[in-house]
Amino acid sequence: MRHKVSGRKLKRPSGPRRALFRVMVTDLLRHGRITTTLAKAKEVRPLAERMVTRGKKGSLHDRRMAAAFVTDPNVVDLVFDELAARYRDRNGGYTRIIKLGARKGDAAEMAVLELVEE
Repeated sequence: MRHKVSGRKLKRPSGPRRALFRVMVTDLLRHGRITTTLAKAKEVRPLAERMVTRGKKGSLHDRRMAAAFVTDPNVVDLVFDELAARYRDRNGGYTRIIKLGARKGDAAEMAVLELVEE
């Protein structure tokens, strides 16, 4: 029984799954938009929003926590300098998911995960 078990396994062990999420969050914050499957987008969304929230708080502890998760130090600087200023007056909801339909090869539901323009 899966009562109260949250999160998707995405057919991966926990280590590769965490690495996938770290890389996807880093790419989303760097480029502002990524195209992926709907399930992956729904899993990455709260992690990306948490990084933006850490950037808005701006403490040393938050910067270190973000640097421990995001794989590129330049992206950490981007989050704490540019994105924190962009979303200063916004209380959450920094990302949006736009459904694209089925992928041709395996009919997986595709989606675009992007940062909302403020």
